[in-house]
Amino acid sequence: MFIPPSKLNEQLPKSSQAVAQVRLKSSHILIMGELAQPLFGNSPNVNLVYYPNRRTLMLARKDDELFASLHKAKQFMLKDRSLNGDKSIAIHEILIDHDVNTSDRDLEFTGGDGSGILSIQL
Repeated sequence: MFIPPSKLNEQLPKSSQAVAQVRLKSSHILIMGELAQPLFGNSPNVNLVYYPNRRTLMLARKDDELFASLHKAKQFMLKDRSLNGDKSIAIHEILIDHDVNTSDRDLEFTGGDGSGILSIQL
């Protein structure tokens, strides 16, 4: 039986074709451009705080002084990963200090709703 390539592509599960917008890979948080650009723009740094009891990582723009003072956030470097606007943040020390699972995986998140804050479940 011959299945034309156009029909074969339709039969593949949709989840295997979709790319997660936030991932943990090699101790880095990877954020796809569609999500990163509106949140962080071209900023080279982000304010970041980790709450171990909730296993939640919260990020906001470097110039969000209210977020930085309320959450006692630290600045982390926000690296460009691709021409599509994808960004990455190295979080080695957080993963080690708080004994967080370091396996590569998709991460649940909330944000991109205009609040300027990205909240990620580790």
